[in-house]
Amino acid sequence: MKLVYFGTPDMAVEPLRALCAAKHDVVLVVTGADTRRGRGKSISPCAVKAAALDLGLEVSNDPLDVLSVDADLGVVVAFGQIISTQLLDHLSMVNLHFSLLPRWRGAAPVERAILAGDAQTGVCLMEVAEGLDTGGIYASETVEIDNRITASELRERLVAVGSGLLVNELNVGLKHPKPQSMQGVTYAHKLHPTDSHLNWGSSSEDLLRVVRVGNAWSSFRHKRFKVISAISADPEPSELVCDPQQPPLTPGTIINPCLVKTGDSWIELLIVQPEGKAAMGASDWARGAHPLGEVLGQ
Repeated sequence: MKLVYFGTPDMAVEPLRALCAAKHDVVLVVTGADTRRGRGKSISPCAVKAAALDLGLEVSNDPLDVLSVDADLGVVVAFGQIISTQLLDHLSMVNLHFSLLPRWRGAAPVERAILAGDAQTGVCLMEVAEGLDTGGIYASETVEIDNRITASELRERLVAVGSGLLVNELNVGLKHPKPQSMQGVTYAHKLHPTDSHLNWGSSSEDLLRVVRVGNAWSSFRHKRFKVISAISADPEPSELVCDPQQPPLTPGTIINPCLVKTGDSWIELLIVQPEGKAAMGASDWARGAHPLGEVLGQ
């Protein structure tokens, strides 16, 4: 099958390689533009462009170049741009979307599923239509979300499942897509820094979801303080003995010295990153910072 592939980030690399391994003829890869990265601000290609060049495929940053190639189908995976009506009129397209549509249409379905506490998510192979992820569904597969998996780990799992689903459906031939239900539609808006802020008055469960999504941050001694890994915890009774004349501990208070009071219980910091430093074990940080009794977020 002659394909045009649209994709940009790391998660779109494995599906591209899977299509090539299955002997589909990828006649053009359309990706995002090269960007400046690193301290030297050198220009480097996106992950899909680098993979496509490694595979010997033709690459373009201009979606309109699709109009000049002969292809049977377009395949879209995390492209990051809206496909124009002009292109859809020229070439039928499918999209590998990382949620169980109609839940979590939009840019950040993996992260939003974790933040919402969903027990399941999945992958859908859908037709590309006008509107945000509104096309009919060719096939889908469910993936369970446990309460420890990070967004990065879940993304890897979904990409593996989705790559197999995509190749299988193209190999057997696409049937008629099933229209999406209008019940249960939700939108996975792009994450904002406030979504990653740790409000210590929240429940431990909610705080740990933010940590699992990544880039979770608070403040310590008026500097940004990232929490990279943490778990729920139960302090020893002796650690909670306090003067009955004193008010209850403020959420964010550090004891032990890596346990932090939350709105309903405690979490234990495992890996942290103080501003201006590399990520480190929380116990190593505590030995140097001596944070006992201080309050994160103040």
